[in-house]
Amino acid sequence: MKRIFASLLVLTLAVCLFAGCGQKKQPDTPNANNNGTSAGDSNQNTNDTTDTNTNANPVEVDFSKTDGDMFTDRDRKTAYDANKAVAIRLNGNSATASSDSVKISGSKVTITEEATYVISGELTDGMLIVDADDKDKVQLVFAGVNIISKTSAALYVLEADKVFVTLAAGTENTLANGGSFTAIDDDNIDGALFSKQDLTLNGAGALTVTSPAGHGIVCKDDLVITGGNYVVNAASHGLDANDSVRITGAAINIDAGKDAIHAENDEDAVKGFVYISGGAVKGESEGDGISAGAYMQIADGTIDLLVGGGSENGEKEHSDSFGGFMGGGQGGMRPRQTQTSTTQSGTSMKGLKATTGLLVSGGNITVDSADDALHSDASLIINGGTFTLASGDDAIHAEETLTVTAGKIDISASYEGLEALHIDIQGGNIKLKATDDGLNAAGGTDQSGATGGRDGMFGGGKPGGMGGFGGMSANSGGSIKISGGTIYINASGDGIDANGTLEISGGHTTVTGPTQGDTATLDYDKTGVITGGTFIGTGSTMMAQGFSDSAQGVIAINAGNQGANTQITLKDAKGNVIISHKPELDFAVVILSTPELVKGETYTIAVGSRSGEVEAN
Repeated sequence: MKRIFASLLVLTLAVCLFAGCGQKKQPDTPNANNNGTSAGDSNQNTNDTTDTNTNANPVEVDFSKTDGDMFTDRDRKTAYDANKAVAIRLNGNSATASSDSVKISGSKVTITEEATYVISGELTDGMLIVDADDKDKVQLVFAGVNIISKTSAALYVLEADKVFVTLAAGTENTLANGGSFTAIDDDNIDGALFSKQDLTLNGAGALTVTSPAGHGIVCKDDLVITGGNYVVNAASHGLDANDSVRITGAAINIDAGKDAIHAENDEDAVKGFVYISGGAVKGESEGDGISAGAYMQIADGTIDLLVGGGSENGEKEHSDSFGGFMGGGQGGMRPRQTQTSTTQSGTSMKGLKATTGLLVSGGNITVDSADDALHSDASLIINGGTFTLASGDDAIHAEETLTVTAGKIDISASYEGLEALHIDIQGGNIKLKATDDGLNAAGGTDQSGATGGRDGMFGGGKPGGMGGFGGMSANSGGSIKISGGTIYINASGDGIDANGTLEISGGHTTVTGPTQGDTATLDYDKTGVITGGTFIGTGSTMMAQGFSDSAQGVIAINAGNQGANTQITLKDAKGNVIISHKPELDFAVVILSTPELVKGETYTIAVGSRSGEVEAN
């Protein structure tokens, strides 16, 4: 070990190389596919229960779908021939119509044939029902509609091939349940708008849906929204569908006592998915923000979610407001309740949650959630988008592989920043703050320490020393791979914790960790290898690890206790600055590696007012 000090220093900088002693071994390679992923069983009831991941029956997810696959021309069509349309006028407790295809019985209006119907007026306690042939396509044009049903759905689609609700430009429309649901047939009607068939909502007008005793909009097939402005207030789910929820070009504002958007199919693992490619979704929910029993794909759009009261409620596993009506946000009427129970755990309070896979390739996503901000029971892929996340648990969590290829991710609060069995970062700009680990590959026992004593203050790469902790848990199967991107980690636990293997081959990674506690800048169980990219790490000496092997120079020193924002400067023999950095937390350990560092060559490192020479290992 070579130790050279500047001769004129009064306070000498203690320098130590502590590259690990383990043999070089290629890390486990995660099976990441940017176009798809294999994942677990989707038949989980996520309404009121916590998440379990069985992966007993893997489902292949096809993420190659586009708007052309998800939306038909008819879904986007809002025009109609007024001369051929049937006019329906609602008059309080009665109605009139221009065609006998409309059956009127008091305040119950039933549409029985395929046509376009232009509807206006008010029913103070009534229903609009579609009961046509199962091959009929029915268009309902809302042109100033206000329907209240005290004991059922204001709009009930019983039979048709597909129903299109078009909101006429410049109109305000309302569908509301009065506070209870009484059965009128064999169907369990539990939404202010309830459809047993495919339902499309479009147009340029506005629709408010109010459901104090159930869901807002329910569709037992595919729910498609391609335009319009919506406000949904519901005691249960805001939007609820069996087969899928597909959104583009609409503005949707939801206040929900359970999930803001929920899709789930108990009989078909491929169905129950969510697809969003545009528009704006804003939701406040006591359950999940957007939940998919199968997969979720977000291509574009703006999503803004406040879930379970936000990240400040992260330690509260149960929402006392779950199933309540119209909360404190977005003009709601339900008083915001402080969550006080930590013994009940039954409510999932995640931002974006999918069972068989989650893909985000674009959009602007803001989530403040009590539980994970983004969560997949299988794999999770981020190929683009801008993320502003705050979580009381993990900001981004996948049970299998988490892949990031692009995008801007800003995590202001989390327990752990990114967690998965396998983490694969290929690109993007990630900035995160975590009260525990920054990156965590949860493949085995998650602990920062190791058995074995230290060889004095400096391990020097000896077994049991600062660089010799590899192999703590031989059965750990997790992995972290960083091959590109810019990553900044501020972690109160381990900066990078690989319960298995760590490999850095590219990108620019900065880790700032604390000086106190059982923490480490790097923590891996098997091997920690750097073959490319830039790594700047600071933190505690308590459980410090260096890299077990490297293809480029590594400098690792114990700088003694240093205050936050102390300048670190690394220069080559010609005086050129290679690395300049000011950690935002106190530190003692400094670990530096970059392609400009050559093994065996001598460099000058300065920490604050002290400096010394050190040989790259």
